[in-house]
Amino acid sequence: MTTIKNKKDFSAEEAIALNNRKILTRNFSRVVLYIFLAVSSFFMLVPFFWMILSSLKTYRELFLIPPSIFPNTWAFENYVLMWGMSPWVLYFFNTAFITVLTILGQIVTCSLAAYAFARLKFRGRDVIFYIFLGTMMIPFQTIMIPQFMIIRQLGWMNTHAALIVPSIFSAFGTFMLRQFFLSIPRDLEDAAKIDGCSYPKIYYEIIMKNSVPAIMTLVIFTFMGTWNEFLRPLIFLQRQELWTLSLGLARFQGTYITLWNQMMAGALITMIPVLLVFLFAQRYFVQGIVMSGIKE
Repeated sequence: MTTIKNKKDFSAEEAIALNNRKILTRNFSRVVLYIFLAVSSFFMLVPFFWMILSSLKTYRELFLIPPSIFPNTWAFENYVLMWGMSPWVLYFFNTAFITVLTILGQIVTCSLAAYAFARLKFRGRDVIFYIFLGTMMIPFQTIMIPQFMIIRQLGWMNTHAALIVPSIFSAFGTFMLRQFFLSIPRDLEDAAKIDGCSYPKIYYEIIMKNSVPAIMTLVIFTFMGTWNEFLRPLIFLQRQELWTLSLGLARFQGTYITLWNQMMAGALITMIPVLLVFLFAQRYFVQGIVMSGIKE
């Protein structure tokens, strides 16, 4: 009759062998995970590299069958022609102006609302929060016409205010910051109250200064959404001097012909700020997303 060995009955050699098997299993799982991530990253980056290579091809070469991966003739003049077709400096300025003001507005409104929902106690707080959160399920297409009528009544057509003011309120930003604020220990607030701090001072000194990762995450999401927005600028901006980069790119798509190589060059230049912001702020982005799901 065989008996099951206890941990004390294992010899040193068996313990070492068991530990080595665990290490090999862990390393094998890690290698498989890295291979999966590398393959997934490759397929995700293929469209990006195809856009770069297409921006360096001649118009005729884009439609060769079978298609060529690398250009036979490197057409760097596509970037020069693209830059000369439109006032891109003005488009960059308009887009940056709208994006910066939208980000600043969302930081203020979302943080104040999140602080109220996370820390202040008042009647109907949770009901109001869930109703506010429910607005995330309403697509823009359903409120597009009412918003257009309100903007027109306010006299904001063909102004950047039509894009900035409705965008500074975000249910998603409020939800994310509220979840992060809940992870901040209440002992810090209690100590500040003992020292005589008011709610506005607690909001700034305790909450905001300890929520940099969540705020940077909000900045990244808002930046990417505002910088690449196309539908609302198309609806509210008719004058070319007010256009954003997305509307400037749409000029390359004509009725009978589309300059795809120059459009790809413009798309690449438009993407550079988004890539830079994400690369420099990805550390805060990961930390903010992780901590936003943790409660005290």
